Amino acid sequence: MTDDPRTDAHRLPRAVLWDMDGTLLDTEPLWTVAMEQFAEKLGIELTPELQSATMGNSSVDALTKVYEAARVPESGRDFDGDEAWMVQRVLAMFAEDLRWRPGALDALDLVARAEIPMVLVTNTIREVTDTMLDTLGRDRFVATVCGDEVEAGKPEPHIYRRAAQLVGEPIGECLAFEDSPVGAAATFAAGVRAIIVPSAVPVRPRATFTFRETLEGLTLDDLADAFGGR
Repeated sequence: MTDDPRTDAHRLPRAVLWDMDGTLLDTEPLWTVAMEQFAEKLGIELTPELQSATMGNSSVDALTKVYEAARVPESGRDFDGDEAWMVQRVLAMFAEDLRWRPGALDALDLVARAEIPMVLVTNTIREVTDTMLDTLGRDRFVATVCGDEVEAGKPEPHIYRRAAQLVGEPIGECLAFEDSPVGAAATFAAGVRAIIVPSAVPVRPRATFTFRETLEGLTLDDLADAFGGR
């Protein structure tokens, strides 16, 4: 390899776009608890099917699915109030039990050592993301994009297209990391190749996806292979 791995024969991506919940941080169990409490508040049970359907969603999409399951009429849906209710419960749990996904910290360090710019790309709202960045490390990322800062969150492609704009690279020169069907669908819609590390719900295979069981042992060769540089 040459001193700059981005010029090597097996070309690396020019930017790496990281999902947060379930990919870098093990937050999905905590979100599930909050969603269970919200469903109970509406008088229903968060079934496994409903829980899977809300995983990786933006706040609006997740709340909408629970509202619909509880048959709450549109006139009775208090998105702002219920989102604030959810945020307070989630932040309280994060303060007590926020954990890294296996291999995530080493994977971030690997990409940083290769001098590849990184962007955090999450459906989580800015208020919650800013708290999580205290654990992730703000200085690791050249930019962050949240679900409440784009026209529509994942599975729509807007959030990934915005991330590419912020890092100043064509979307096709980036590589994403995701864990959920919703996040994976967003990468596919945006036209960015992705390494998928499923956390709880299986992800449908696509030609642009490379699957791993964990981020542990990730290498630059793995990034090059997933990016299609070989």
